[in-house]
Amino acid sequence: MTTKIPNPNGQSALVIGAGFGGIASALRMRALGYEVTLVDRLEAIGGRAQVFEKGGFRHDAGPTVVTAPFLFDELFELFGEKREDHVEFVPLDPWYRFYFNNGEQFDYRASIDDTMDEIDRFNPADKDGYDQLLKASKDIFDIGFEQLADRPFTKFMTMMKQVPSLLKLRSYMTVAQLVNSHIKHPLLRQAFSIHPLLVGGNPFTTTSIYTLIHYLERRWGVWFAMGGTGKLVLELNKLMERAGVNIRLGVDIDRITIEGSLATGAIAMDGEVFKADRVICNGDPPTIYSQMMPPPHQKMKKTLPEKMTHYSMGLYVLYFGSTKTFPDVAHHTIWMGPRYKELLKDIFDRKIMADDFSLYVHRPTATDASFAPEGCDSFYVLCPVPNLLGNVDWADEAPRLRDRIVSALDQTIMPGIAQSITADFWMTPEDFKKDYRAMHGTGFSIAPIFSQSAWFRYHNRDPHISNLYFAAAGAHPGAGMPGVICSAKVVETLVKEDERRASVA
Repeated sequence: MTTKIPNPNGQSALVIGAGFGGIASALRMRALGYEVTLVDRLEAIGGRAQVFEKGGFRHDAGPTVVTAPFLFDELFELFGEKREDHVEFVPLDPWYRFYFNNGEQFDYRASIDDTMDEIDRFNPADKDGYDQLLKASKDIFDIGFEQLADRPFTKFMTMMKQVPSLLKLRSYMTVAQLVNSHIKHPLLRQAFSIHPLLVGGNPFTTTSIYTLIHYLERRWGVWFAMGGTGKLVLELNKLMERAGVNIRLGVDIDRITIEGSLATGAIAMDGEVFKADRVICNGDPPTIYSQMMPPPHQKMKKTLPEKMTHYSMGLYVLYFGSTKTFPDVAHHTIWMGPRYKELLKDIFDRKIMADDFSLYVHRPTATDASFAPEGCDSFYVLCPVPNLLGNVDWADEAPRLRDRIVSALDQTIMPGIAQSITADFWMTPEDFKKDYRAMHGTGFSIAPIFSQSAWFRYHNRDPHISNLYFAAAGAHPGAGMPGVICSAKVVETLVKEDERRASVA
């Protein structure tokens, strides 16, 4: 049943890209009364949150961790519905299990008391340090998330007004520096500085603003959508259909059309023309500007020129099932290799394939048995690797890395996986470039360093094309599901501002 929504101004919006930022933008624009068309080059919505099925096993292709669940609740509430009537979020505990190279394990728990007990096993003195880290994270959260995440940074003075607060919060420090100022045990330092990697950043170069994730998790928890992220995407798809959003799949945009200082729509690769009064891009901003904009408008709309731009790492993702279960493997495991800082230098700076690696292991069957046949488990393993600016021959490296990962897991947390693995396949940075048109095959667009944050990041509205907007990982506030959904909220704010100005003009 289509929700009846008035369209008093008769205007239309074209949303390019159906990742979470595009989905949220389409819903928010529809709730404002726009006739909305959402297009994507893939055959299913979700962007990186595709669903793969092979050999009876189901895999969420991309994001699996749900934090700030209220952001999804808001999208259903726009149309008078409740998210919990359509998809169930269940809390996880532990949130993450860390496996270190020396064989020790650390469970990052839902309860602070339980987490403190875990810290006590490593270094009792770090319990006070963790308490101070949480307080610092809350202070940063109060500014960085509550005040800035859904605020437009289209004007330099908007950011300048926040400089005193940012300096007070030591945003000039990196995540690793801030964590290390509170935590002394080397393995706990790794565990508590890992969060930037979840949004494409090196903890040793990412601004300490991103330590707000610690408090964000403490405030709202870490959740899993039963049925997986794919189930969440499916229910959002149904919500858009009920709301009357026109969804067009298999549409690859060739270029955005511009007349004067206004975007008028877009033209697909097959020549189909889409007309719109407002255009919202959920694709990778570097790709949008370099490949989809007419030549006069291809200049990068951020402070750093392209040759000085820092990109996030690439991702190698191995998907597989097992013909046995591994009940001792947590839902989320961070498997740490022998090196930390130097490995990250190899990935982000030197852009070379190292002999060692660290891994994120996702076992959804720990929570939801529907992901695998009875008596089996479903997995994906994410391995940070150099993006395509590095000289890696993925045709040769991909199968070798698969074997190295399986061997490492077999010798540590998953004995017997080498014999029980089945229905395996993988994605490399080449696939991220081909499937998602990600610049240089990155997993998360541009990196979240200070000089590429807030006003320095791609703006949510083009500074010269007043009706062209960005709700994407490369735009403010950044990558990750909370980031891109907040990006759509910023776009909504800008559209409302534009409408108010037009009404008094």
